Amino acid sequence: MLKAGVIGAGHLGKIHLKLLNASHKYELMGFYDANPNVAQQIEDQFGYRKFSSINALIDACDVVDVVTPTSYHFETGKKVLEAGKHLFIEKPITQSVEEAKILRDLAKENGLRGQVGHVERFNPAFIAVKDKIENPMFIESHRLAEFNPRGTDVPVVLDLMIHDIDIILSIVKSPVKKVSSSGVSVLSKTPDIANARIEFENGCVANLTASRISMKNMRKTRFFQKNAYISVDFLEKKCEVVKMKDAPKNPDDFAMILTNAEGEKKQIYFDNPSVADTNAILDELNTFAEAIENNTTPIVSLKQGTEALRVAMMVIKNFKEL
Repeated sequence: MLKAGVIGAGHLGKIHLKLLNASHKYELMGFYDANPNVAQQIEDQFGYRKFSSINALIDACDVVDVVTPTSYHFETGKKVLEAGKHLFIEKPITQSVEEAKILRDLAKENGLRGQVGHVERFNPAFIAVKDKIENPMFIESHRLAEFNPRGTDVPVVLDLMIHDIDIILSIVKSPVKKVSSSGVSVLSKTPDIANARIEFENGCVANLTASRISMKNMRKTRFFQKNAYISVDFLEKKCEVVKMKDAPKNPDDFAMILTNAEGEKKQIYFDNPSVADTNAILDELNTFAEAIENNTTPIVSLKQGTEALRVAMMVIKNFKEL
């Protein structure tokens, strides 16, 4: 078992502590939080060992899980990697692409594994259909959330949209050609609503909308490809696959048949895979342990986390040019 510790014991940090403690892949050594009162409260309530310093925690671990506010990611992640320990770091990887590249290169130079917490990659609804998504040419994503002060220290692009940017980059195997975007600040000092259009060199276009001041929560992405439409509901953990094929000469009475302008007839049929009942955060932590044990590339590597941040920053940069 890998000895693991958590830095940052806020809302998400407490979830990571619970799951690391339950995982058969890790031995939870404890945690560090900059607020001594919070740290004492967590130790008293859950029994997790609190460390008096970041360095003491790092020294006791093989793997360090960084769940601090984004502004502390680079400083903390750098300290972990320089100490020769494997790094799991929440998204976004850092506040700047330059910082992300430093962490990426540090891990590579020291032969260490690093993973970024883009948890939607492990969403069971996405996993159920990702192998059916083949060369999509149009993607539409909506990630809407009710207002929560937590996370408003960064633009909605880094808070919410970056999840969908990472998902799309993992699917579309083509370089980004152009990014257009707009954003509006309503309650925060940074944009609370954003829309981005990402064009890829292979012709694929992705249209993304993110909001953190909506009346209801929504996390849906739709993939359109030749003869197929695939929908993933990340919030409800549901998926839908609608495919078309050439209609048979003698379809049965219940077949759904469409005829295009050229007179070609297509039959619509549904191919909805079952969705496993899994915990995405536990899965991302456990697969990271497997990558360390097997000396393989993590599912969401520091390189991929850096690329998601790079595209997110392109979206944000366009806000300033409006």
